[in-house]
Amino acid sequence: MHYLSVGIRALLGMVFLASSVGKLAGGARHAAFIQSVLELGAVPERLVRPVALAVPLAELADLVLLMLPARTATLAGLLLAAGLLLAFTLAIGLALRRGVRAPCGCFGSSTTPLGPRHVTRNLLLAASALAAVRLDATAAGTTATAPTLLAVVAGALLGVLVAVIDDLIELFRTVHPAEVTDVRTDPGPAHRRGTDRAEPASHSRRGQAPA
Repeated sequence: MHYLSVGIRALLGMVFLASSVGKLAGGARHAAFIQSVLELGAVPERLVRPVALAVPLAELADLVLLMLPARTATLAGLLLAAGLLLAFTLAIGLALRRGVRAPCGCFGSSTTPLGPRHVTRNLLLAASALAAVRLDATAAGTTATAPTLLAVVAGALLGVLVAVIDDLIELFRTVHPAEVTDVRTDPGPAHRRGTDRAEPASHSRRGQAPA
């Protein structure tokens, strides 16, 4: 069970790393996150900028706690992760109830509108953090290096997937309309040949004198 806890910590750490860097890397990304917080309407307008700075800093602090080997730091990191994720879930849920479809600023600038999948994702991550708390409390004995490294790599890769899943969904959702020929405007060769064969008979009837 210890290896599962390690994998969860790596997963959460990678998610918070991508999230904090996405919110702070460059003025444009941070401005986009500020706008996202403003459109969510979860905090008063005067607190939007402080909150938009405090959130990524808290995520970075949580990343450090999750990386530390001390059990106390790990426990604090997992509980902080669960608290942050539940707060994000509450803010998104309230925004969706009000009909807000602002772009998701979870990982910085994004054109993906908020939706139920963001609530589901955060709830699953929060549940994972709380599960890791329980696993760490019951873990005992020594651990092998190779399985631990494997758990870290697997968790980190899953964290990368979580961070880019919105971009992947939007990529596959984009459909380039293909050129479609309306068959009603072009009857096709077979029909045209049939029409061509019928025309001489029509002309001959028009050319005959009335009996």
